[in-house]
Amino acid sequence: MIVVTTEDVAGYRVVETFGQVFGVVVRSRGLGGNIVAGLRSIVGGEIHEYTAMVEDSRRQAIDRMAQNASLMGANAVVRMMFDSSEMNQSMNEVVAYGTAVRIEPAP
Repeated sequence: MIVVTTEDVAGYRVVETFGQVFGVVVRSRGLGGNIVAGLRSIVGGEIHEYTAMVEDSRRQAIDRMAQNASLMGANAVVRMMFDSSEMNQSMNEVVAYGTAVRIEPAP
């Protein structure tokens, strides 16, 4: 599955558009992770525990989006973007979304 943030895939042409496709992940850090992150926020700098959680969530959201696109009959997703939000101050939602399409090599 090809996933791109652009409207086109170099060397290919879109032959069919299936519509919007999403991949959603909601994650919560455990109590221990929140305590460690809270302590790190006192000193400042990057909070590695949250960075790893968000990176993992984004990867999983892309994977779910690609699976959903495949179920629609697509072999690519164009205009892929992310959205994220905080829920209940302890959970993070990450959504990957784009347009599911079928592409073929350009003549």
